[in-house]
Amino acid sequence: MAEDTDSLEMAGTIVCKLGYDGAAYSGFAEQPSVITVAGELRRAIETLLRRPVELTCAGRTDAGVHAIGQYVSFLATRAELEITRTRWLRAMDALLPRDIALGEVYHAEPGFSARFDAQARTYTYRIADRPDRPVLTRDHVWWHRMPLDEDAMEEAAQLLVGEHDFKSFCKVASSVGKPTCRNVIATSFAREIELGEEVLAFTITGNAFLHSMVRTIVGTLVEVGMHRREIAWVGEALAACDRRAAGPTAPARGLTFIDVRYPEGALYEIG
Repeated sequence: MAEDTDSLEMAGTIVCKLGYDGAAYSGFAEQPSVITVAGELRRAIETLLRRPVELTCAGRTDAGVHAIGQYVSFLATRAELEITRTRWLRAMDALLPRDIALGEVYHAEPGFSARFDAQARTYTYRIADRPDRPVLTRDHVWWHRMPLDEDAMEEAAQLLVGEHDFKSFCKVASSVGKPTCRNVIATSFAREIELGEEVLAFTITGNAFLHSMVRTIVGTLVEVGMHRREIAWVGEALAACDRRAAGPTAPARGLTFIDVRYPEGALYEIG
């Protein structure tokens, strides 16, 4: 690398909007000895800028989870802020693996953080609840094989809306000594056609999410959709603040990080 970051004067922040197929990666965050989305992205950016960079993401996705609206920020010099959108897109297309793509690039003030300035995050989980095996969507849905009662699931999901302690819906190890209260802003279910195949899409928006929280919520709601549990059970599981009280964790492949909301005017487009 040409220079160490500490010797450079940072004049602003560059924010990248990413999409990726998470099947080949051990999650977003860098980890020793495994392939991650952040590791591939950092190497690509460092190759372009010829210096080390420190990335901050809007939310860490688990192994196998996908994204079309992941945001990543890093500090940039005045010269780097002059790099055009076209150059960024072309460079990242050449330097990133085929299953990671730069969708957009923005500028922000030096103090901006993709993580801490986020006001809300949205995820969608897709389920193929039918006996015939999905083909074109197979890597991005949970093939459940059995039909689900989406009306019951939607009613149960409403019990989770609002600010609650979601300790029952996160990985046990990640909740030790850490706050587990989050605010679920909205949830919805919809039948959608993806590449000609019908899927049941569950979309959830919240201020932030715990480790495996969305997938555990989905696994819990599916128990209701299969009529194995009553709707009220979801509220009881929430109140228990105990992971054993909720349902199983749904497979990673059905989850996609959709978007992040930031304060109006925080990001501005570049030429």
